[in-house]
Amino acid sequence: MADSNVLIAEIREDVGKGASRRLRRQGKIPAVLYGGHKDPVTLSLEHDPLVHAAQQESFFSSIQVIKVEDGRTQKVVVRDMHHHPFKQQIMHLDFMRVSAKEVLRISVPLHFDGEEQSPAGKTSGVVIQHQLTEVEIAALPENLPEYLTVDLSELDAGDAVMLSEIVLPKGVEIPALAGEDVTDSVVANAVHVRESQGTGVAAAEEAAAAEAELGIGAELETEEEQAEAEGDAEAAADEAEDGDADKE
Repeated sequence: MADSNVLIAEIREDVGKGASRRLRRQGKIPAVLYGGHKDPVTLSLEHDPLVHAAQQESFFSSIQVIKVEDGRTQKVVVRDMHHHPFKQQIMHLDFMRVSAKEVLRISVPLHFDGEEQSPAGKTSGVVIQHQLTEVEIAALPENLPEYLTVDLSELDAGDAVMLSEIVLPKGVEIPALAGEDVTDSVVANAVHVRESQGTGVAAAEEAAAAEAELGIGAELETEEEQAEAEGDAEAAADEAEDGDADKE
C-alpha cells in the first residue's frame, strides 16, 4: 500500500456559498468529509500544499490522513476535486472516510512494463496503444496498491492485453471481472500503422493544426469572458458543496 500523506485541515462552522468564496480569497480550499456512518464535516485546507500533493499520481489512489488542530486524525480517500476552468486553482474537495475493516473501491493508475522489449515494440510500423490508463479495484485499505502493472513484454503485432490478464496483488479484486456480469476490456493492443497515417509526431501536428483552426484551447481573450468563466467555476463548486452536505 502507498504511504499515507498527512493533510492539515481546520473544521469550519461558517458554511454556504459566501463562506466558500471568502475561503478561496484567503488561499484556502473548502472541503467536505463524509461516509463511515457519520455525519458530514465541513473543512478548509491550505491551497498551495494541496496543489503540490495533487500533482503526485498516488494522491488519488492512496489513503490520505486528515489532521485537525486538536490532533484528531482520520484516514480518507479523495473522492472528487473541482478545478477552476483556467487557473491552477482547486475549488473544492470531497473526502470519504476509510475504515480498516471495509472494502474500498477506488481507481488506481496502470503502469505499462516491457513495451520496448516486446515483439511489437521492436517491429517497424507497429504502434502499441494504451486503451486504459486506470482501473477500479476493490480491496481492504491494508491491501491497497498504489498502481497496477501491465506486462507488455510478450505483446506481438495484432495482439491485445485484456483486463483479466493483469496480475493482481493479494487481496485485490477488479469489480468489473467479478459477479455475473463480467466485463473484460482491452487494456493495450498493438496495431499496424498505414504509411498514409504518418508518424505519431505528424499525427500530433495535424491534430494541433486542426484544433488551432477550430479555435480549440484558445486563451480567454476578454475580462468579461474570464469573469464569466470564473463565476461558472464558483457556482459549480458551490453546487457540489451543497450536494455534499446531504451525504452520509
